[in-house]
Amino acid sequence: MDEGLVSVDKFSGGSQAYFLTHLHQDHTRGLGAAGGWRHGPLYCSPVTARLLPTRFPGIDASVLRPLASGASASLSLSSPSTGRLISVVVTAIPALHCPGSLMYLFRGDLGCMLCTGDFRWELGCERARAAKKALLDALAGDTVDVLYLDNTYCHPSISFPPRPVVAEQMVYIIRAHPDHEVIIGVDTLGKEDLLIHISRALQTKIWVWPQRLQTIHLLGIDDKQEIFTTHTSLTRIRAVPRYSLTIESLDALNTVCPTIGIMPSGLPWLWKNTKGKTKSCGKSPVKSIRCKGLNEEGAIEMDYDPLSPPKLFEKDSYALPYSDHACFAELEDFMQTVRPSTVIGIVSTSLRYVNPRQHFSHLCGDNVCSDKTPVKSKGRDNAILTPKKRKNDSKTPKGSKVRISSSSLYRSRVTMKRRQCCGAKIREPEEPISVD
Repeated sequence: MDEGLVSVDKFSGGSQAYFLTHLHQDHTRGLGAAGGWRHGPLYCSPVTARLLPTRFPGIDASVLRPLASGASASLSLSSPSTGRLISVVVTAIPALHCPGSLMYLFRGDLGCMLCTGDFRWELGCERARAAKKALLDALAGDTVDVLYLDNTYCHPSISFPPRPVVAEQMVYIIRAHPDHEVIIGVDTLGKEDLLIHISRALQTKIWVWPQRLQTIHLLGIDDKQEIFTTHTSLTRIRAVPRYSLTIESLDALNTVCPTIGIMPSGLPWLWKNTKGKTKSCGKSPVKSIRCKGLNEEGAIEMDYDPLSPPKLFEKDSYALPYSDHACFAELEDFMQTVRPSTVIGIVSTSLRYVNPRQHFSHLCGDNVCSDKTPVKSKGRDNAILTPKKRKNDSKTPKGSKVRISSSSLYRSRVTMKRRQCCGAKIREPEEPISVD
């Protein structure tokens, strides 16, 4: 599309219509600008529209355009270069990443484009099969000209178990520590199904911080308050902001009572090459990160035993591969389903860009290696309008390494959030915490 028509997860102004895939912080940059968002119509899921005012109180509700999964909307746009009218139909497809997450399929005068946002369609999952059918029905036989793909874990070495399997593993770990308090690191949105599974399996409530409880209630979950609570005395299991699960917080909690931490995350905490040797990636509080260069076949293997999950820190905590992003096999299956003419990864940070064409060029209709990266500022926000080449026309290094940040992964966020009134609570508050 021409510059100035449509933007997805990029809110810097200058476009005629805006689309939000889901309400995670790295996809909402610009929505919190002074004065609130008023730059144009904002399309999102009904769930996201319900949550938006709690995250961005200044947003103008009149600009919101809720679009349910499977629904379509017609856009009449004007070309900034020629002034001619352009018709586009957008269809929302379930992304199954977190509550309210959507993909967007654009069809019309300028061809066919699909932006996945963050997503996970697990192989064999009934909800994923239904989402795939919804996408194929919406395509109606058309070919996707450009696919903007969630390439977070676009590497053949990365393979995650299904989320229900990892959820049961978490139950196993908690049961194995009957005399311990349990701290689970979660985001401000997502993994609700995981927490509900743990609560029902262990027949206990789960503590969450007040803002998280408000989000849960806005999602229509636990209206009778049978699963979640803000009273620490009612349970030994607490879901806390993931940035607060640190060595320091666990050490402090263990001075009061035995405590373990569990980090459900797709981040590959433990890496091992095929020779079985491991090496530390520098000085980091995340003691279980291990990575080494590629083997002869250009692959890195993740070392994960479901009966003995890797330790996140030296002691007291565990990392489990509970991912809300697609792993490589799921990305490959998605590419086989869509078979676009070209594919561009939406995740491009200052550390690296993993070009999906490096692995999936044989599944693209043009069968030409593309070296394009999405227009971005920082993090994941991207416009689907104008992809651009890497600096100096450099090629993405073939077989390049997957890199993980070191101590800044947790310490920087802890520094920013330390004084906020949320996280792992040691004492019961004198007065009950109410949530409006």
